[in-house]
Amino acid sequence: MDSAGPATTAAASGAPLDEVMLAMDVVDTLRHREQWVAEELAAGDRDAALLEQLRRTYVAQGIEVPERVLLDGVAAMREDRFAFRPAPPGAARFWATVYVTRGRWGRWFGFAVVALALLAVAYQQTVVAPRGALGAEIDASVARIEAVARVDDAGATAARTADRGRAALAAGDLAEARRARDELRELLATLERAYELRIVVGENVASGVWRVPEANAAARNHYLIVEAIDAGGRALTLPILNEETGRVERVSSWGLRVDEATWLAVAADKADDGIISRRTVGRKHPGELEPRYDVTTTGGTITRW
Repeated sequence: MDSAGPATTAAASGAPLDEVMLAMDVVDTLRHREQWVAEELAAGDRDAALLEQLRRTYVAQGIEVPERVLLDGVAAMREDRFAFRPAPPGAARFWATVYVTRGRWGRWFGFAVVALALLAVAYQQTVVAPRGALGAEIDASVARIEAVARVDDAGATAARTADRGRAALAAGDLAEARRARDELRELLATLERAYELRIVVGENVASGVWRVPEANAAARNHYLIVEAIDAGGRALTLPILNEETGRVERVSSWGLRVDEATWLAVAADKADDGIISRRTVGRKHPGELEPRYDVTTTGGTITRW
C-alpha cells in the first residue's frame, strides 16, 4: 500500500486487528490500486488471482489476513460499502458545514460584528442622542413659555413651532428641528425680557429721522430713534425687523415709526434746550411679546438710516 491504514498500524504495534477494520483496510488498498482493480475486476473469472495479489501485499507488510476478510473486502469494494457518501443538502448539512469551516469565516464574522457594533454606537451618538436631546429641549421650552406667557399669541406660536420641530425630528431633519428649537428659545427670551423704550440722546446723535417711501414720493415716514434699557440701566441688543428690507437684524438702537405730530413734538422739545424731557415712549413687561407704547405708533421699525 501507499500508506498504512488503521489496521496496519494496529498490527505493527502487536495489537489484535478487528476484522471489520481489516476489511476496510482491504478496501482502502484496492482504492489505492485503481488501475489494478479495474484490470482484475474486469474479468469475473480471475477473483482468485485478485485475492492472491491482495494476500501477497499484506504478507509483504507482515500482516496475516484471513481469507474471509479478503473476500469481504473485495465484496465491500464492489458494493461501495465503505465509500463516503456526503449528506444530502438540508439544514443539518448546512449547519455542519458552517461549524466545520468556522475557522475560515469566524474571524471575518467577528470583524463584521465589531464593525456593526461601532456603527450602532455612532448612530446612537450622532442620530438617536441628538434627536432625543432636541426633543427634550423643544418640550422644555414649550413648558417654560406656557408658564411665563401672559398673552395667548405666545402659546399659540410656541405650539405651532414645537409641532414643526417634532415633525422634523420624526422625518430625520435635524437642521429644521434645530431651527424650531432656536425659534422657541428666542420666543422665550422675548417673553422673559423687561425694559423701557427710550429715545436716544447724545452729542451728534439723531433722536429722530424721516424717510420718503419708495411707493409714494410725496409722503414722509417719521421715526424716533429708540433703545431698550433694562432694569440695570444696560442697553439691550434685540432682533428688530426692518420694515424697509424685510430683514431681521440684531441692533442696540432702531427707528420706531410714529405719526408726524409725535415726531414734531419731540423735535420741538429737543430744539428748546437740547434735552428731551419725556424720553420714555414705551415699556416691555415680562410675559408679553411687544412693548406697550406711550406714543402713537404703527409699530413699524427700521434698523438703518
